[in-house]
This record gives sequence, structure tokens and C-alpha cells, in this order.
Amino acid sequence: MRLLSQSSPMMILEDAGYEVITAGDGNEAVQKVMVEMPDLVLLDILMPGMNGLKVCKALKSDAKTKQIPIVMFTVRSRDEGDELARQIGCDGYFNKPFAPNDLVVEVEKHLR
Repeated sequence: MRLLSQSSPMMILEDAGYEVITAGDGNEAVQKVMVEMPDLVLLDILMPGMNGLKVCKALKSDAKTKQIPIVMFTVRSRDEGDELARQIGCDGYFNKPFAPNDLVVEVEKHLR
């Protein structure tokens, strides 16, 4: 499975056997998703450039990428971030900090 993720969860997912493609900011994330077509996109809401909510909205609005599951995470309060993420079509959501196993379980849930 190929996933698009930011760097901190990258090691956790690679240790779990996933191939991870990284992006340094939201604009790069959108570009890489369009080219690489990963099986899942993992986004932090707070990212440089285009934030994770805008990235999710852009990907869910495009016919080519709208079926790719998007899981978001953030340090924001659960209610605030969860509601925003749901409104734009995010498939999964969880808060930081998180245990490595929680990340792997969340990813596996959306890849089934």
C-alpha cells in the first residue's frame, strides 16, 4: 500500500510495512496525490501553505481523487477539528498526541 503522509508519522507507518510518500506542505501534497495516486492520504490540519482542511477539500472535489480515503489529525480540540473535517469529506480524524498503534489501526481501518 502506498500512503501520502507528513514526516513524523512516516516512521511509524514504514515500521508497520507501508510505503510512505511525504509532502512538505499542502500545495505539494495536492500535487503529489494527483501524480502518485496513493491508497490513503494522512494530513495534519495545521500545515504550511495550504492547510490540511483545504487540501482535503481540494482532493474530495476532484473526480480523480475523491475516492482516496483521507485521515486527518491535529492538536486542535476534537469537536472543533472533527466537525470541520467531516464537513469537507474527511474519512477519519484523530487528535495528537497519539500512540503509534492508534495511527496504524486508523490507517488500516480506512484501507479495508
